[in-house]
Amino acid sequence: MVKRSDESQSAIEAHGIIGDMHTAALVNDQGSVDFMCWPEFDSPSIFCSLLDSPQAGIFQLAPQLPDARREQMYLPDSNVLQTRWLAQEAVVEVTDLLPVSDHEHELPLLMRRVRVISGTATFDLRCAVRHDYSRADTHASVDGADVCFQAQGQPTLRLASTQPLNIEDQAACSRFTLNEGETAEFVLGAGDDPRVKVGEGDLALQRTLHYWRRWIAQSSYRGRWREMINRSALALKLLTVRDTGAIIAAATFGLPETPGGERNWDYRYTWIRDASFTVYAFMRLGFTEEANGFMRWLRGRVGECCAEPLKLHIMYGIDGRTELAETTLDHLSGHGGATPVRIGNGAVDQVQLDIYGELLDAVYLTNKYGEAISHEGWQHVTQIVNHVCDIWHQADVGIWEMRGEKHHFLHSRLMCWVALDRAIRLASKRSLPAPFAQWNDTRQAIHSDIWAHFFNAERGHFVQYKGGTALDGSMLLMPLVRFIGATDPAWLATLAAIEKTLVRDGMVYRYRNEDSGMDGLQGTEGAFAACSFWYVECLARAGQVEKAHQEFEQLLRYANPLGLYAEEFDCHARHLGNTPQALTHLALISAASFLDRKLDHQKTQWQP
Repeated sequence: MVKRSDESQSAIEAHGIIGDMHTAALVNDQGSVDFMCWPEFDSPSIFCSLLDSPQAGIFQLAPQLPDARREQMYLPDSNVLQTRWLAQEAVVEVTDLLPVSDHEHELPLLMRRVRVISGTATFDLRCAVRHDYSRADTHASVDGADVCFQAQGQPTLRLASTQPLNIEDQAACSRFTLNEGETAEFVLGAGDDPRVKVGEGDLALQRTLHYWRRWIAQSSYRGRWREMINRSALALKLLTVRDTGAIIAAATFGLPETPGGERNWDYRYTWIRDASFTVYAFMRLGFTEEANGFMRWLRGRVGECCAEPLKLHIMYGIDGRTELAETTLDHLSGHGGATPVRIGNGAVDQVQLDIYGELLDAVYLTNKYGEAISHEGWQHVTQIVNHVCDIWHQADVGIWEMRGEKHHFLHSRLMCWVALDRAIRLASKRSLPAPFAQWNDTRQAIHSDIWAHFFNAERGHFVQYKGGTALDGSMLLMPLVRFIGATDPAWLATLAAIEKTLVRDGMVYRYRNEDSGMDGLQGTEGAFAACSFWYVECLARAGQVEKAHQEFEQLLRYANPLGLYAEEFDCHARHLGNTPQALTHLALISAASFLDRKLDHQKTQWQP
C-alpha cells in the first residue's frame, strides 16, 4: 500500500455527503469520492482514500482548473450535492447523487454528472474501486464501453460512461474536453444491474430531488434557523435505513477524535441511545413515520432480548446482528496518520445502563405522538422495566463507553430513573397494567440515591460518578430529561462548574482525561459537539436566553460550509471524529426548537 502524507488528505469538514438510505458516499471539495461503503452503510468500503491514499480506492472527477475557486452546495431542500469550479477559463459543476429508487430494495447507484456552464474545460477521471476495505485484489476490465471491477468473493461493480474509458493501474481513467453547455455522465453500480447505464440521468435526478423535497416539506419547523434545521433533518433522514427503519450513528468509521491518535471507532451501526434521541428529533419536526419506523425495527430487537436472561445490546448492525467484532485495518495509514483504523466495535458487549432510559423515553414519545404500543410491546416494556428495578444500582462503563474500570455513573443512574418515570407515565396515560407500587418505589429510590451519592455538598454541585469529584458533559441532560428544574440552585451551581471546567468558547468537552483517567486511551479528545448544543439548551432553560442565543449562533458557524457536523471539534473548531454525526444534528434540532420558543416569548414580553 502506497502511503500518503497528511497534507494530501482532505479535512474532515471538507466533505459533503450523499446517500439513498442504503449507503452513503463522502465527496470532498476537490471533486473526489474518497469514502463509500457498498452496498450497505456497514458493508466493506469500495472507496477509502479518506483513511489512506488513493490506492485505497477513490473516484476522482475534476476539471484542469488549478486556480479556480471551488465551492460546494446542496441543491435546495435535497441531499443532491454540487461541486463547482469558478475560473476565468470556465465555470464547471459536478452533480453527485445516489438516486433514490422507487423500489426500496434495489442496490445503490452512484451517479456523477459534469456540466460546463461557460467556457471550455478538460477533465480527468479516475475511478479506482478497491474491494473489502482495500484488502482484496481488485481487477479492472473493459466490457464493451463499460469497465467492470472484480475481486474474488466480492460483488462485481460496473462503471458506465458517456466518455471513452481506459484502464490504468486497475482503475478506469478518462481525459475529455467539454464546451459550454455540454455534459458528461457516469454511473457506478452492481455489475448485473440493468440500471447501470448512461442517458437517464435527468430522470434519476428529478426523481431524487422530488423525493427529498417532498419529504422535507413535511417538516413542522417554522422558526429562525429553518435552513440549518432542514439540513440537519435531511442528514438524519439520510442516516436512516430505508427498508428497516434502523438509524445509524454516523456514515463513517475510523475518523479520529484525536489528531494522529488512537481514538478511532466504527460508527456505522445503530446505537439504541443515539437512535432513541433521533426519534425525539424527528417527533419535534413532525416526522412521525421515521420515528414509528425505528420503533418497529426496535421491537424486533426488544423481542429478541426479552428471552431469559434479558439482554439488550447497546448497538446493532443495521440488519439487527450483534456480531460486530472489532478488528483493525493495519494496512491503512489512517486519516492524518491516526491509527489503528478500526472496523466493528468492541463496545457492543459493554454494560451501559443508560440505554434503558433512552429506550423508554423513545417508547413514551412514540406513543404520545405516533403509533400506540401493542399488547406484546407493553409486555416487553414491563419485562425491561422490571429488569431495571433489579440492576439500576450496579456499576457500568457509562454513556461514553469507557474502556477502563466500571463506576457508578450519574448519567447511568439518571437514565434508569427516566426508564421508571416514562414507564409509569405511559401506563397511567394508557391505563396499562403495571406493578405501580414497585415501579414508583424504585423511581423514588433512584431519585434519593442520586441526591445522596452524586451531589457533592462540599463542592456544591453534582459529580460524574459516585465517590468522584469530576464533571461530565452528560450531566447537561439532567434538566432536559426533567429530573431537576433548570433553575434549581443545585443545578445552576452544577452548570456554572461545567462552564468553568468543560466549556471552551461554547465548545463543551465530555470530560477531562486528567480528571477522570478512566477511558483507558492515550491522548485527549476534542470537544463534543452534541454536548455543546445541550449546553445551549440548558442556558436557555435556565433563563440565560441572550447567552444561549450567542453561543448557538457561534456553534452554527462551526458547521462545515454545507451545514454538516462531525462528532467533535478541535481547539480551532475544526471537525474531528466520524461524520456526519446523528447525535450532533439532533442536539442542534432540540436546542434550536427550545431557543426559538424562548426568544419568541422574550420578544412578546419586551417593553420599550
